[in-house]
Amino acid sequence: MKLTKEQEAILNGEKGETLAKVMKTLVMYGDAFEAEKLVPITSKYNHLVTSFGLKVMSPVYDLMQQILDAGVSSEQKFSVDPRPLDKNVPANFLQNFVFNKLMYTKQDFYEKQLVELGLMDKDAFTCTCYMDEVENKPKKDDVLSWAESSAVVYANSVLGARCNRNSGIIDIMGSIVGYVPYFGLLTDEGRKATWVVRIETTKKPEAQLLGSAIGMKVMEDVPYVKGLDKWIGNELNDSACAYLKDFGAATASNGAVGLYHIENLTPEAVELKESLICEGAKEYVIDDAELERVKNNYPVVWKNPDAKPKLCFIGCPHLSLEQLKTWTKNIEKALSENSNKKVLIPTVFTAAPKVLEAFNKTEYSERLKNTGVITSYICPLMYMNNPLCKKMPVITSSNKLRTYTSARYYTDSEILDIITTGGK
Repeated sequence: MKLTKEQEAILNGEKGETLAKVMKTLVMYGDAFEAEKLVPITSKYNHLVTSFGLKVMSPVYDLMQQILDAGVSSEQKFSVDPRPLDKNVPANFLQNFVFNKLMYTKQDFYEKQLVELGLMDKDAFTCTCYMDEVENKPKKDDVLSWAESSAVVYANSVLGARCNRNSGIIDIMGSIVGYVPYFGLLTDEGRKATWVVRIETTKKPEAQLLGSAIGMKVMEDVPYVKGLDKWIGNELNDSACAYLKDFGAATASNGAVGLYHIENLTPEAVELKESLICEGAKEYVIDDAELERVKNNYPVVWKNPDAKPKLCFIGCPHLSLEQLKTWTKNIEKALSENSNKKVLIPTVFTAAPKVLEAFNKTEYSERLKNTGVITSYICPLMYMNNPLCKKMPVITSSNKLRTYTSARYYTDSEILDIITTGGK
């Protein structure tokens, strides 16, 4: 790897032993992927993936403390993934005991470290940091040092920024020294599509289901999707962005996609069109039958597959303001049609603290509360990591949550029916 004089100086310890170790780590990381150089991070803010104070993460806290004790802080302020705890989310006595006394015992300590290191503000905890309300939205061609997979794929694809799927801690190290290794999705060549995906469905495909199908097929490769604009339009408005948020999260969790191109819609596809497609690209056709095949092959890991759901999570990744409003209207309508006043399954909608703050200023907040739905800022995945929660029959419309936990996947329309009828 070729380093600049400034980078070599940091590596050689001219700015202290701690920064030298950070730089050495990044150089070794880059060497592993045959990166030719380090390039400057150009985004205003960074985003970290480690937000939870699990006791077993003591090496992370030790590393953070070494950095802080050396008087080092991040070159960029940063947001971080969602908190794992919220007393408003349903949990019994034993579950709360495990959460607070056995699992997330270092949460307050770790959050204090994050503040000292450069947290944007006390409410900068979300996996959707790119929401307007959160104010960590990179610009096209910005170079990032992120690790959260659903945020990386959104930034690359919808915003046209440049970021590899980094590992946790590498994200903060890049932010500390202000550089990341130049390889993969940072390069023009690495952003070209090696798959062409043709959408031939007879109706708008469910975002999470379509993303799952593509992710499992292309894995870490870059897909160029044709035919989706027919269903979601050719403008990156609130509706299309919310769809692509959920679609991308599924491609990243059910596969390892860090970038996708949507014909006539995403920035690079609009600008460069089919020149983004590599010669000899593989092809994958998705029709109604293929989506049904994918869905029917999801495993059901509940002890009793016929159990009545005890909890429903919507918002992994976190919901947008428009999604909260849309869900409110849909639930009200479905409850009215079924002659019910409140949801019959405990239901939690999760969103960024700043998004919930904005939502609470609208008429929809009280309307949603009247339906019995709970809003929260937590990470549903961290909630489900509780061994006692894993045994619960939890339902979700998130393919990410389905993949990483015991939660059972249903489409948005199926979820709506279950929570407003009790699953009759």
